[in-house]
Amino acid sequence: MNDAGSHDRSSAETHHRALERLYASAPINAKFDSKLEILGEGRSRLVFTVGEDVYHAAGAAHGTIYFKMLDDAAFYAANTLATDRFLLTTSFNLHFTKPVRAGRVVAEGRWVSGRRRVFVAESRLVDQEGDEIGRGTGTFMRSRIALSSLPGYVEGSSE
Repeated sequence: MNDAGSHDRSSAETHHRALERLYASAPINAKFDSKLEILGEGRSRLVFTVGEDVYHAAGAAHGTIYFKMLDDAAFYAANTLATDRFLLTTSFNLHFTKPVRAGRVVAEGRWVSGRRRVFVAESRLVDQEGDEIGRGTGTFMRSRIALSSLPGYVEGSSE
């Protein structure tokens, strides 16, 4: 293996770990029992524990929770390909396929296309029985915000 390949892998790993720290540092994520794992370029996994505190009146998780899980998984999958800028969600379509009650939910994100200004990524939610409970596709755009300017992204400033 050449030095450039090793450096590329090392800088990708550094970026992936920094994205995980960024997720953990976001104030909104203190409200959720969740953890982000970047699996590689264009791939993310979030594990959420859904509780009754996010139920609607009919006793299942409110749709805002589906959006949060799906958007985060797709967003972080896309942001693995943007190593300099924070991405912004510009649109997101989601489909509910099954109500979810309390338990573990895995959100899997996958980059689909785009590498310059606009990125497209998709995500799916799987409940603890292994059933798909939701699916989404998002469009994300590069912002003017440098990742290196965000305290959560910079090493040594996590949680």
